[in-house]
Amino acid sequence: MISINLQEALSDVSACLEAHTEGARLDAQVLLAHICGKSRAWVLAHPEYDLSPEEQVQLDIAIDRLTSGTPLPFVLGTWEFYGRSFIVTPATLIPRPETELMVETALAWLQANPRRRQAADVGTGSGCIGVTLAAHIDDLKVTATEISPRAVITAIDNSIRHNVDERVSVIQNDLLSGIPGPFDLICANLPYIPSESLQSLAVYGREPSLALDGGPDGLDLIRRLLKQVGQRLSPGGLILLEIDAGQGESAPAAARMNFPEAEISLKRDLAGHPRLVVIQTI
Repeated sequence: MISINLQEALSDVSACLEAHTEGARLDAQVLLAHICGKSRAWVLAHPEYDLSPEEQVQLDIAIDRLTSGTPLPFVLGTWEFYGRSFIVTPATLIPRPETELMVETALAWLQANPRRRQAADVGTGSGCIGVTLAAHIDDLKVTATEISPRAVITAIDNSIRHNVDERVSVIQNDLLSGIPGPFDLICANLPYIPSESLQSLAVYGREPSLALDGGPDGLDLIRRLLKQVGQRLSPGGLILLEIDAGQGESAPAAARMNFPEAEISLKRDLAGHPRLVVIQTI
């Protein structure tokens, strides 16, 4: 096997990935950092480093998976969210930067309300929301629900990975059915992509449809949850719902139907798109 250095590997991998990802150069850097067990900055600073035969084999396998359509986070097995590394599998949605808005909003509210320490993370997936909240608020207790049994295992693994498994209870469950609460804070990043739109998106077939398909208008599960939470939320509690960019009017309207007395607001992500419905009850 002819050895190659990092500079050559970066060039070769970027060229292989150009047809499969918009960020081919960045993905190549992240992949090589993972294979070498170093940071991305180290990879860029050591172009002369020769890959070992074992590293070249790992790289070849990873490129085969990437060019066949496997997302980079599933190839790596981990992905960063809110400054922490989370295990991800094909059974879970890949954590996205947009969802950090929910975490930031929840943490600010919890810090401003130090006696509010019972939270629910509905549709937890990899567990990134509930685990991150528990990792930042050391007396917070989180009930994390998830309908997919394989995703439940991943969420439990992540709670252990971040040493919060004693305060994060991961339960295989349909939303909050049968779970009495009460909760001070309810966070939910549920499937919200309209069914007809899903098949036209790049994510279709690459991540689990169970975590993406929100029904005809994308709000099926959100409406179901809104009907459930009324008797499970403490007075003055907070509900946070991540939504699709096109639901800036329909999602708040659904919230008002269930919580006509609440203060309902909408937060936008860094791209300026509607992203988070905030329901502050009285």
